Amino acid sequence: MTLPADVVKELIEKKIVFLERMKLKALELRPGYVKLLAPLSGNENHIGGVYAGAMFTLAEIPGGALFYTSFDETGCYPLIKEMEIQFLRPARTDVSVEASLSEEEIRRVRGEMDEKGKSEFILSGEVKDMSGQVVARSRGVYQIRCLGNR
Repeated sequence: MTLPADVVKELIEKKIVFLERMKLKALELRPGYVKLLAPLSGNENHIGGVYAGAMFTLAEIPGGALFYTSFDETGCYPLIKEMEIQFLRPARTDVSVEASLSEEEIRRVRGEMDEKGKSEFILSGEVKDMSGQVVARSRGVYQIRCLGNR
C-alpha cells in the first residue's frame, strides 16, 4: 500500500530531523511525481547563496518521496546507491526540484520488487531557482529492498 500524500509530507518535513532543520517543504506529492523546495533562509553559504549541501540534499530526497507515494512500502525501504550532481550557477533564492517516474517504470520496479525482493530506478532532476533558472542537475540511482516474503 502506498502512503497518502499527507503522511509522506509529514515524514519528509517533520520525521527526518535534518530535513526539518533545512525547512525542506514537500510542495506536491502524488504517485509518480514529487516537487520539493528548500528555502534560501537557513541554508546560505559563505557568499549568500544556497549551500551546495542543501542543494544536494534537495536533489536526493525525491527518490525516497517517490518510493512512499508510488510503491507498496510494506516490508520494503529505499536506499540511495549513487548520486551525481553538477552545480551550474549560484542560487540566490529558494530552490526547488521536481522528479517523476512513468507508470511503465513504476510497473517495472513493482514487478522486480515482487520477483526479486529488490529493484533499482534512476532519477534525473533539475534544481531551479525561483526565476526558473537551472542551478544544478542531478542523477541518482535508487534501490528498493524488501525483507522476507512479500
